[in-house]
Amino acid sequence: MNAGLVLIEVCVDSVASAIAAERGGAARIELCGGLTEGGITPSAGLIEITRAAVSLPMHVMIRPRGGDFLYDAHEVEAMRRDIAVAKRLGADGVVLGLLDVDGNVDAARTRQLVDLARPLAVTFHRAFDMTADLLRALEDVCATGANRLLTSGGEQTSLQAEETLARLIDRAGRRIIVMPGSGIKPENARAFLQHTGAKEIHVGLRSSFASPMLHQNPRIAMGTAAGLEYKQFVVLEEDVRRLCEIVASPLPK
Repeated sequence: MNAGLVLIEVCVDSVASAIAAERGGAARIELCGGLTEGGITPSAGLIEITRAAVSLPMHVMIRPRGGDFLYDAHEVEAMRRDIAVAKRLGADGVVLGLLDVDGNVDAARTRQLVDLARPLAVTFHRAFDMTADLLRALEDVCATGANRLLTSGGEQTSLQAEETLARLIDRAGRRIIVMPGSGIKPENARAFLQHTGAKEIHVGLRSSFASPMLHQNPRIAMGTAAGLEYKQFVVLEEDVRRLCEIVASPLPK
């Protein structure tokens, strides 16, 4: 495999991180809100200002809430409207996924959203990793017409599922791009790519920084995850550049 052909997508939830991803050499960004919940739909304001700040292809997360991927009619309607907003504000693609109560891909409703999103590219996200049967789910995702599949191979990180990911990539062939994500970093990317044959990877690369707030109230947690009120998570340009340089250098044969 020629590692120079590997595309790097960086997941971001701020304009600062999007700019860092572009300057560091990423090929695409996935724009999310609420990454502490695994990523939800970003606000219209964030989509618009990020589109103005970077020229990279931008794929927007369409996920109405955290938690599972079993959505009621109201949530699906919200997704439809968010897709329309993303299209209007200059997104190049959307990222979505729906499951049924038995842990199968909800192919019919996903297909409707894929059709609605056109001509934008569509990624079926890691809802895939919560399915009951990954190989069956792969066939269902292919049937939805999605362009790519983001997956950690059914494990917490892609590194734990290298063999599964290699099998999924092989099974998918040219029907859909299987894009591994979760846990891929500069220090493990070369070996991971060599083992799996992935042509695209999805990375976070976020670094944690203390808030510059001088006054802090440690008695209150504003969300369900305590201790995050005075932390900031940002993608650093140098981390993206390092990964891009490592991926661009030829792998040993």
